[in-house]
Amino acid sequence: MAASMRLLFRRGIRLSHRNVNVTAAGAPGQPAGCWEPPSCRCFSEAAGDRSTHFGFETVPETEKAKRVYKVFENVAQKYDTMNDAMSLGVHRLWKDTLLHVMHPQPGVRLLDVAGGTGDISLRFLEYVCFQQERRKRRAARSMQAPSWQDISNNYSTEEEEDGPQESRAVVCDINKEMLRVGKQKADGLGISAGLSWVVGDAEELPFDDDQFDIYTIAFGIRNVTHIDQALQEALRVLKPGGRFMCLEFSKVTNPVLARLYDAYSFQMIPVLGEVIAGDWKSYQYLVESIRKFPDQEDFKGMIEDAGFYSVKYYNLTGGVVALHSGFKL
Repeated sequence: MAASMRLLFRRGIRLSHRNVNVTAAGAPGQPAGCWEPPSCRCFSEAAGDRSTHFGFETVPETEKAKRVYKVFENVAQKYDTMNDAMSLGVHRLWKDTLLHVMHPQPGVRLLDVAGGTGDISLRFLEYVCFQQERRKRRAARSMQAPSWQDISNNYSTEEEEDGPQESRAVVCDINKEMLRVGKQKADGLGISAGLSWVVGDAEELPFDDDQFDIYTIAFGIRNVTHIDQALQEALRVLKPGGRFMCLEFSKVTNPVLARLYDAYSFQMIPVLGEVIAGDWKSYQYLVESIRKFPDQEDFKGMIEDAGFYSVKYYNLTGGVVALHSGFKL
C-alpha cells in the first residue's frame, strides 16, 4: 500500500510539470525519421552539490550525462564492431535470448530505450515478421481440409485478417550520433516500415503515459545517472499489462569465471578499444561502469520499488549478463 501511495505521489509531481504530447512518428517541423524533443528537464533539480560515479571516478551528477554522451559519440562508428570483438560475438546470442523470452506477437508496440544502433528493434521487427508468416502458413494448412470449427473461426476473424495491426518499434536514445549510425544501418538493410528514431532521455521520456506494450533497455541503464527515475519513466509509458525488459551486464556467479572475466575485461577490452576504435578511455569507462552497477538481486529490488510486479531475472553466461523482466499492472 505504501509503495502504491509513493507511486501516486510521484505521478502527481510529474504530471504537474509535464506538458509533452508527441507520437513516435515525429513532430511538426522535424524530420519524419528522427524526432528530437524540445529541451526540458522536468527531473533536473539543483544537483551541483551531489556526486555520482563515472566508472570508478566520482563526478558531480550534472557532469555524468555529458561525459556519457561524449563516450558514445566517440565510439558510435565502431560500436557494433566493438560489441562483436569484446564479446566474441556472444552479445548476439544474449539479444536473441531477449527476443525469445519477449516472444512478441504482431501488433505489439515496442519502445527500445538507449537503443543506439537499433539492434533490439531490428531483431524485434524480424521476429514479428516471422510470427506473421508463421500464422499465414498455419492458416493456409488448416484451410486445405477445414473442419466446421475452422470455417466458423475464419468467418469470425475475416475482418482482422484483412487488416492486421502493424507492429512498431521506436528507438529512443539521448545520443544523436548513435541514432544516426543506427538509421544508416537500418536503411542499408532496407528496413524502414514500422521503425522510428527519437532523441530522448531515459530519465524523461518524450512520450505520453500508457503508450507501449514492451519497454526494453539493453546495456544502457548502467549509464543513466538516476536509475530509479529511468525505471519510473519506464512504468509510466507502458500500458497496463505492459512488460519491462532489461538486458545488462551483472555479477558473475562462478568465482573462477569471475576472475577470468575481470582479467579479460580490464586487460583486453581497453586494448581492443584502442586498436579498433582508437579510444582506450571510453572502453575503460565501460568496463568500470559494469562493476559499479547493482547485482542481480539489488537491481530486482529497484525494479520492484519502481512499481513493477512479477519481477524475475535470468542469468546468461554465468551471470556475465542478466535479463530482468517485470510487468505493469
